[in-house]
Amino acid sequence: MKHNVNLLAAAFALIAVSYGLARFAFGLLLPEIRTELSLDIATTGWIGSSAFVAYCIGVCITFALNRVCPPRAIAFAAGLASTIGMVIITLSTSGVVLGLGVALAGLSTGLTSPPLATAVSLQFDDAHRPKANAIINAGTAAGIVFSGLASLIAFGGWRELYIVFSAISGAVAVWVLYAVPTGHKRTASEPMSSAISVAIFKRPGMLALCTGSFLMGLSSTAIWTFGGSLLRDEFDFTQTDIAWIWVTLGLAGVAGAMTGVFVQRFGLARVHCVSLAGMAAGMIGLSFTSVSVAFAFVSVALFGASYITSSGAFLIQGIRLLPDRPDLGLGIPFLILASGQSAGAPLFGALLTGWGMGVALAVCAGAALLSAWIRPTSTGQ
Repeated sequence: MKHNVNLLAAAFALIAVSYGLARFAFGLLLPEIRTELSLDIATTGWIGSSAFVAYCIGVCITFALNRVCPPRAIAFAAGLASTIGMVIITLSTSGVVLGLGVALAGLSTGLTSPPLATAVSLQFDDAHRPKANAIINAGTAAGIVFSGLASLIAFGGWRELYIVFSAISGAVAVWVLYAVPTGHKRTASEPMSSAISVAIFKRPGMLALCTGSFLMGLSSTAIWTFGGSLLRDEFDFTQTDIAWIWVTLGLAGVAGAMTGVFVQRFGLARVHCVSLAGMAAGMIGLSFTSVSVAFAFVSVALFGASYITSSGAFLIQGIRLLPDRPDLGLGIPFLILASGQSAGAPLFGALLTGWGMGVALAVCAGAALLSAWIRPTSTGQ
């Protein structure tokens, strides 16, 4: 792995930018954005959903382009979309413009992961791919930590933050041009298929993979999209408090870099179940913040570590089920996961408005537990 440090670092940075800054920082900064643009909770739910819908579109684009465009070109396009999307967010004066920027930023995440999976398949042997993919996937946590610390310095200046995020994103996009490989030749013995087939979804284990990742994505919007707003509106947290919560979430998520090690040591099925149960516990624990502020920090830390680990487990499961198409092995579970997030954001907003925080969090926690119950098949283990 030491011979591919530049690729690992650039891929880690691109994930940090596209996921941690372009996509998930929106939940951190949403309370300030809502106040300035006078947005209600239902509207922000639909805006948050647009990022996840755009993510799905981005993944589908990579499926179509992966065999005709080198991973370097697609990864660069991801960095470019992230940069432009955050510039639009910076300039937004209405919910419509904000939604456009959030959607374009979300598109970047869909363009990011599949070409990086292809790049890893080009540069790493079978033994080292799970660890490499898990390390890259943990870039999300690093981006979240950075956004939280930057928010503490900015004192609520969300436009200024997005300017900084845009500049970083542009620099990472340039870095990708020098670090990600251009060729399509694989090091593995099996040649990659040239097209997506319905038969792929009929392979053993794919139904469990898709159902579980959808439910996991649906449940996660409780924190990613509405976590900051819940802490401010329900528990009177200041933006500084929320920023520290976000830093805690991201630091805990760094544990996701060990997903490959956890899977090798304990098995994929155990990691799958424990991480999703941890997500559910984190969401339920957040509702007890009125008892003690400590519940908020412990709950988001548990959620952050569990989410990154769970997403890494789905990634490994997908690649094991589709060894001949590592781009689809990563892209399909993340596509379905984002589909769940697309459905979860407006659903949580409606539940929060109509039934309150407790019911909304309980429904999302229930979805995570149901996903944990749908265990990976022996083929995916």
